[in-house]
Parts: sequence; structure tokens; C-alpha cells
Amino acid sequence: MTTWYFNYGSDRLGPFDEKQAIDQARQNPNGYCWRQGFTDWLPIAQVAELQGDAVAAVAPPPPPPVGPGAAHEIDYQIYGEDMQFVEVELDPGESAVAEAGAMMYKDAVVQMETIFGDGSAQASQGGFMDKLVGAGKRLVTGESLFTTVFTHGGPQGKAHVAFAAPYPGTIIAAKLSDYGGRLICQKDSFLCAAKGVQIGIHFQKKILTGLFGGEGFIMQKLDGTGLAFLHAGGTVVQRDLKAGETLHVDTGCLVALTDSVHYDIQQAGNVKSIIFGGEGLFFATLTGPGHVWLQSLPFSRMAGRMLAAAPQRSGGSSRGEGSLLGSLGDLLDGDNF
Repeated sequence: MTTWYFNYGSDRLGPFDEKQAIDQARQNPNGYCWRQGFTDWLPIAQVAELQGDAVAAVAPPPPPPVGPGAAHEIDYQIYGEDMQFVEVELDPGESAVAEAGAMMYKDAVVQMETIFGDGSAQASQGGFMDKLVGAGKRLVTGESLFTTVFTHGGPQGKAHVAFAAPYPGTIIAAKLSDYGGRLICQKDSFLCAAKGVQIGIHFQKKILTGLFGGEGFIMQKLDGTGLAFLHAGGTVVQRDLKAGETLHVDTGCLVALTDSVHYDIQQAGNVKSIIFGGEGLFFATLTGPGHVWLQSLPFSRMAGRMLAAAPQRSGGSSRGEGSLLGSLGDLLDGDNF
């Protein structure tokens, strides 16, 4: 039995059997279609099977790509313990997309192109306004207007490009097709991905969750079927939540969650706990079903400790850590010269 899917811009329809697909194609031929055996989404008007001219029998398909153009299939390896980097292996014609400035090294045959937006196939096939909207989404999430696409431009063989984490922590590799084709993650966690993964924005609809949830009103949304790489601080813990199972999490320790997980906030105990517990006013509540990724050391926490321990040059004084002599020790150890 042949199973068909249709894509009309932001609307995806399916699955349809062949008769339903032919009826759908006749009702609205101004879109794209996909079935098992296609290497890409094709214009409906160009597929003879949907005009009733041919009948093909194929095996039931896996979940289709979320838009015109499936994500590239890339191989990878993650190196390091605390300061990690990921090396991506590309076949001829394959591409990876990364945050501007994330590259560590690349083979000479790998071509580099800086573009507007997320570099997904859907964005690249659109016009100037589509690219501008894609770039605007990235700007809203606090990222650069540009991403960089790395493509194996040689005729044969393998090529490699590596991307480094911006601070100590762990790189997470997630194949989006294993998680329903979508992940919601914190704004600064995206590192790189296979070309075809779409990077969008996810709005928190609840005011209190946006104000006190630790992630703000806007988070990143990754759509597609390919590999995406996220970066988290410290050690990463993964949890599979069953339906109705709830996990309480510090608001800064959430890295990513699947679209099926309900994300909300809850007051952190009584007044005594709030004032003296050191955990803030609220913690996040994650309710399954779904998968979540948690980090042991949010960057904001690490930056806060570093800022508190840094010498205060204007109006303040050093805490004198690391020396029995305090400020005198700072002069003697040479750090202030």
C-alpha cells in the first residue's frame, strides 16, 4: 500500500492512501508531495501517479520530512570530556549548518558559505522575504542573523569539519526523527546540524512561565528529520517521562524537551524555603509523556560564580580567594601586573 504526504507551506497533510492522494491532488495541486522512494518533495503537478496515470506499490514509508527537502544524512564523532567538539563526516554534496564562529577546523575540500537564516532546504528554496523571516527568527532568539553552511565540494571520498563547544560542558547528538521531528531547546544551546534541519522559535504562551521559567518567553525550535547537536553546561542527564509523570527541575537546568512534554512552573515551597532555600521563587515542572535533557551546570550559574569571584576594580575590592594574604597576596602573586 502506497502512503502519501502533502505539504502546503506551513500545512502538512497525510497520510493518504493512493485514492485519497489523487483526490487531494486534484483539489489542490499547488504544493509538494512525498512517498517512500522519493529522494525529495516533488511538485504535485509533476507526479504522474497523482494524475491517475500510474499505480505503484511500495512498502509503507517512515515518517516523512517536515518540508521540501529531507535533511542530509551525516556521520559524526564527539571528542573530549569537558571541552568537547564534534567532527562531522560528509560525503560529496552533503552539508552541515552551524552557528557563525563555531567551526574548529575543516578539510580543504569543504566549501564554506555564510547565509541568512538557518540554511534549511525550505529557507534556501524561498525568496528574499523567506530568508529575511528566517534570519529574523534567529535574531529574536538571541542568535546571529547568519549561519554558515559547510559542503563537501569534492567529487569523491570523505571530508570532515569540526565544531567546538563555546564553554565547558557536553555536546548532545539528537536525531530529530527519533523524537517526533521536533525539539524545543534553550535559546543558546544549538551548535550545528545536518542541512535541512529548520531552526525556528517557540513562544511560551503562559505569562508566569515566560517570566519565571528560566528560559524566557522565546525558546528555539528545531524541526526536521536529521541530526542536530546541542551544547549544555556540565553533565547531561536524560529522562524519559511516562504519561502523567512529573519532574521538578531548577529553572536553569533545562536544556531541551520533546514537543509532547508539558512545561510549566510551580512555587518553590513555602515562604521560608523561598527566602532561605537558595532555589529562587519557582522551579520548572515537566510532565510527560516525552523526553527531556537536563544540564548540571547552567552557563548563567557558572558566569555568576566567576563574576562574584572576580576582582572589583571600581568601587569594590577582591575577596582575596586563593591567598592567605588577601589583597597583599594579589600584589605579590603578580596577577595585577
